[in-house]
Amino acid sequence: MHGESWLDVPDGAEFGTYVLPYGVFSQTKRGDTAARKTGVAVGDSVLDLAAVAGRLGEDFTPLVESGSLNPLLAAGRPVWRSVRERLTEWLRDPSYRPVVMANLIPRADVRLHLPFEPADFVDFYSSEHHARSVGRMFRAGGDSLPANWKHLPVGYHGRAGTIVPSGTPVSRPRGQRGPGEGGSPAFGSTRKLDFEAEVGFVVGVPSELGKPVGVDDFAEHVIGVCLVNDWSARDFQGWEYKPLGPFLGKSFATSLSPWVVPLDALDHAWVAPEGPREETFAYLRCTGAWGLDLRLTVRLNGHPIAQPPFSTMYWTGAQQLAHLTVAGASLRTGDLFASGTVSGPEPDQRGSLLELSWDGSDPILLRDGSQRGYLNDGDEVSISATAPGPDGSRMGLGEVTGRVRPST
Repeated sequence: MHGESWLDVPDGAEFGTYVLPYGVFSQTKRGDTAARKTGVAVGDSVLDLAAVAGRLGEDFTPLVESGSLNPLLAAGRPVWRSVRERLTEWLRDPSYRPVVMANLIPRADVRLHLPFEPADFVDFYSSEHHARSVGRMFRAGGDSLPANWKHLPVGYHGRAGTIVPSGTPVSRPRGQRGPGEGGSPAFGSTRKLDFEAEVGFVVGVPSELGKPVGVDDFAEHVIGVCLVNDWSARDFQGWEYKPLGPFLGKSFATSLSPWVVPLDALDHAWVAPEGPREETFAYLRCTGAWGLDLRLTVRLNGHPIAQPPFSTMYWTGAQQLAHLTVAGASLRTGDLFASGTVSGPEPDQRGSLLELSWDGSDPILLRDGSQRGYLNDGDEVSISATAPGPDGSRMGLGEVTGRVRPST
């Protein structure tokens, strides 16, 4: 419905009238006790979805009254499409203008919260460019990819309880660092705090225990995407990950953007995946164009430092979901699985400081003249993204931010 709305949204707005992402907000002018509500971002405003739906007597009203997206997530694809169609109609038909305008709130006057209640969290490792960089750093002289990497989407189960909304400060974690040459392990604050620019997929419809979800059923279970910063303590990670993988180096905080962009808003962004087709196992073969042409931008203290392209990812969200469930694991409403670090082939397309500074050995230079190997206290990281929209436009996917504070 690009360009067909009665609502005046400027061209180039992050959230035009085609995007219609879902989130949860409260009104700052009403203080800390303000109720949380389900909202839809439109231009520079947030639409109180439950208020409008209630006034119009919509069937889906009970699904958007709780201050969490979980009831809507669980309702399934036919309902997701119906709600989006009604939103589109409200913004196209001028007869709805009075009720919509009465429930539009400037985004500057709202506080945004976690959009849904996270159930399980799985993080993948799906960028070949990222994986090869890590291999060259830490497996010099050997194969830059692990032997299993092109056979399955490598991942780990994360900690849903430390998923935090965008804007939440991130305390520098404390833990064990590995020994230097001939030395002993040390305990203390991480010296290698990093970000990871990622894309997350939000599960709505659960699945039955023991019943795998096929790649072509991806859109029946996943409502949409968000942006993720999976903060990492690289010195902890390097010491602890053998033989069981990431633990404290990843568990202290994972930041999530406030808006869930529906898959149906990404019609113009689907592309053929970079990864395997016929040469892989049948359960991982993509018959659809499940890759996404998203452009991420990473800023450190306001300075753009990287522009990772999501279209270069080897494993798609559909393949990740199929692999996640193939052994019989069930999905739950509110499950989140993330892509892993998004990195491209060029030096300025790397989605972590681990790669951008080559593990601190080649610090990056910021515009203010300062250098970074890893993050300092006080640094703020923001990750945003855009996608192709209708008529050659580009649409926003929001932003996830977090500022580092000293160890507590």
